[in-house]
Amino acid sequence: MKLPVYLDNNATTPCDPRVVNEMLPYFSETYGNASSHNHLHGWLAEEAVDQSREQVARLINASPREIIFTSGATEADNLAIKGAFEAYEKKGNHIITVQTEHSAVLDACRSIEKRGGDVTYLPVQSNGLIDLNDLESAIRTHTILIAVMYANNETGVIQPIEEIGKLAAKHGILFFSDGVQAAGKIPVDVQKDGIHLMSLSAHKMYGPKGIGALYVRHKNPGVTLSKQIDGGGHERGMRSGTLNVPGIVGFGKAAKLALSEWDEFEERVRTYRDKLEQHLLKLDDTNRNGSPNHRLPHVANISFGQVNGTNLLRQVNKKIAVSSGSACSSASLDPSHVLKAMGLPDKRALSTIRFSLGRFTSEKDIDQAIEHVEKVVNKLRKEKLTT
Repeated sequence: MKLPVYLDNNATTPCDPRVVNEMLPYFSETYGNASSHNHLHGWLAEEAVDQSREQVARLINASPREIIFTSGATEADNLAIKGAFEAYEKKGNHIITVQTEHSAVLDACRSIEKRGGDVTYLPVQSNGLIDLNDLESAIRTHTILIAVMYANNETGVIQPIEEIGKLAAKHGILFFSDGVQAAGKIPVDVQKDGIHLMSLSAHKMYGPKGIGALYVRHKNPGVTLSKQIDGGGHERGMRSGTLNVPGIVGFGKAAKLALSEWDEFEERVRTYRDKLEQHLLKLDDTNRNGSPNHRLPHVANISFGQVNGTNLLRQVNKKIAVSSGSACSSASLDPSHVLKAMGLPDKRALSTIRFSLGRFTSEKDIDQAIEHVEKVVNKLRKEKLTT
């Protein structure tokens, strides 16, 4: 079966063959438990974990001891938000987040509300960016955490992270950022940006699924979190559970590759993304969503008017694998909460496609996507006129 051209890299990326090769020995040869400190098998596994921790830390300019491995970004989001809420309950119970956050963050915040927490959901402007004045106005004496994602998974919009970090520092508030879509795609520096907590995911940067991490700042200030999983006290007591050594090794290799190939990746995917947009935006009643200047280089979010959204996606996906929004909510028939927050009408939001390019996207893929999407849109519009 011939697979469609893959332009859904924000949902997941293929595991880089170099990552797979790095992982393979840790399934069957170096298979020890990294917590087995009494023999060579355990020592070798622990050594591999330590090396990967350094590689992931280097990707975001952190210290290795500040990297806590998790099962993925969803767990990391929950550990950051719920862990901070419980650890700082004596200081306050107010959290500020944004309406366009990933569902893992929004659902964790709603869980906090059920437990008596106070959560403010900031609106965004039509370009997807928050207003920093809105953020500062939302800060209260009992605010303990600001949770703003680095780059949006649907539109690619990059928030003013450094400015948010400065606001958080000014008011003595912790700053958590979901860095899943940004890390490994653009330079991320948690020190420069004033970030105290950041979630990461390997499978968004050509690593394996089932492994993620949470950056937890060690000093200036040192961040305390209440554990969410009880057990053997792994990961500095913040996340118990036997370490996924093959996954961690793959994560480390993926981080190392991303760091060394940033410039080439950004230049190539930006060129391809711009070509895709230039052609598709020539179609009548078609628009790009999100800030054109503050966004990831590989993401294009485009709405197509005068077509049925369900039919559009079904027809396009026969040859081009794309999505209408987050993979975590792809089963929903509701319009994207991100696009609605940006002011798009439901009908327009439903007829939107997210194109997310990747390391293995070729110019031929882009040419095929342009040709196929144009054909589908024109066909659906013609059918609508004749029925």
